[in-house]
Amino acid sequence: MERISWHQYFMAQSHLLSYRSTCTRLTVGATIVRDKRIIAGGYNGSIAGGVHCIDEGCYVIDNHCVRTIHAEMNAILQCAKFGVPTENAEIYVTHFPCLQCCKAIIQAGIKAVYYAEEYKNHPYAIQLFEQSGVLVEQVPFNKEIFISFAE
Repeated sequence: MERISWHQYFMAQSHLLSYRSTCTRLTVGATIVRDKRIIAGGYNGSIAGGVHCIDEGCYVIDNHCVRTIHAEMNAILQCAKFGVPTENAEIYVTHFPCLQCCKAIIQAGIKAVYYAEEYKNHPYAIQLFEQSGVLVEQVPFNKEIFISFAE
């Protein structure tokens, strides 16, 4: 039996996390990894104990839902909350990070971003990643992998 690759393993985790999303516009999951070990995970949703988009709809200002915390930010904040360093870690995200998450990823010291799907790839985010020396690579997720390994 062939083993699942590390990229597909961590991307599968991010896709699984996205199923916890409470956003009705886009479901996103993120997994932070260091030394091939998962150190945090996040999905896009409201603050803990807050109103969720699936309950009351999105709170949209300037075409952005301000109720939602992005998956990448939730994963980074989980590390901060529990004192887990993110320096030289990698992040696997279901979608290309937005500009704000890009800046948070850089500031957190994350060295690589692997994303499955392109999503409004902001040119300035791409520029900032390059300028900061952060590796950015698209890793398409093969959902069929679950079927083949389940058999």
